[in-house]
Amino acid sequence: MSESLLSPQEVAQLCQAELYSAVLCDTLDSFGLRNQSPQASLRLLEPDVKLCGYARVGLYMPVYHDSSDLDVYGEEIDLVDSLKPGDIPVLCCHGMTHIAPWGELLSTRSKVVGAAGCVTDGSIRDLAMIRKIGFQVAYAGTNPVDTKYRGKLMLYDVPGQIDRVRIESGDLIFMDEDGMVVLPQDHIQHVVTTALEKVRKETTIRTELVEGRTLRQIFTDHGIL
Repeated sequence: MSESLLSPQEVAQLCQAELYSAVLCDTLDSFGLRNQSPQASLRLLEPDVKLCGYARVGLYMPVYHDSSDLDVYGEEIDLVDSLKPGDIPVLCCHGMTHIAPWGELLSTRSKVVGAAGCVTDGSIRDLAMIRKIGFQVAYAGTNPVDTKYRGKLMLYDVPGQIDRVRIESGDLIFMDEDGMVVLPQDHIQHVVTTALEKVRKETTIRTELVEGRTLRQIFTDHGIL
């Protein structure tokens, strides 16, 4: 498979169809990228549905008032309205789970423009309504409390972190039941193509295991496990 043949949309489709977080982590390890999986106890709203798309990073900070000058929702609105098909807003709340920066109305707008989901290490609300419209979200907690008077998205499309994992707009976000993986944008093509080769080889290995070959024999022959 030639890396040059993969468009961003094709990459996301192949990840959804064939890949999983563990094989992506293993592949990232092999390229020396060994801190790409946030351990922030994020969970998927729909555990059986993979989340895959391209990050649009937004940074929140605590605030303690609202005013016309502060415009507490301003940057949040601009970020969501600027989303393109396949984008994933990644809202870095720095562990502030006492606010819920994501809910049903933002999910509705995001789904309409074709966004692939949302990730936040903060909380979300309106879970039943988000499930009803079929929008996937990865989140750290639930909380009915609005961000108004409590938190504000200050910057977007700048580098951020979730659990000490650096995330930049354009990075590929992948999450399944095992956890989340961040593929830096400069490495997406070769990591995904290498992971696909590994997965397809593992199909052969699985057959050999069922036929009775030992782990040692398989590792000696194939070098993967």
